[in-house]
Amino acid sequence: MAGQNLKGLPRINAAFFNSLKGFKATWVHEEAFRQEVLLSIVAAPLGFWLGQTGVEKALLLGSLLLVLIVELINTGIEVAIDRISFERHELSGRAKDIGSAAVLTSLMLAVVVWVLVLLPHYF
Repeated sequence: MAGQNLKGLPRINAAFFNSLKGFKATWVHEEAFRQEVLLSIVAAPLGFWLGQTGVEKALLLGSLLLVLIVELINTGIEVAIDRISFERHELSGRAKDIGSAAVLTSLMLAVVVWVLVLLPHYF
């Protein structure tokens, strides 16, 4: 991998642009990520507006970011498994299912956070 021996600002710069490539690849190849980004684009301003304290805003927005983070990790796992082999294997399927469960759990956490933060104020 290019840039392995970089140090300081050049390493940070290379890491930043590698991250942008990762976002782009995930956006292009993963429908779930696109849906979650679009949901976050709608929900994030609502969370910032509806949260009454800094902590509430952080919880509302952080729970959305967590969904995106977990989706990125899940996608990385899936891509690595597919790189190894497209052949069906119990452990490959299990790894993908576990990654999917992590995404589902992060989505459930986001819903719980939003309900617990907003319910007392608005309902």
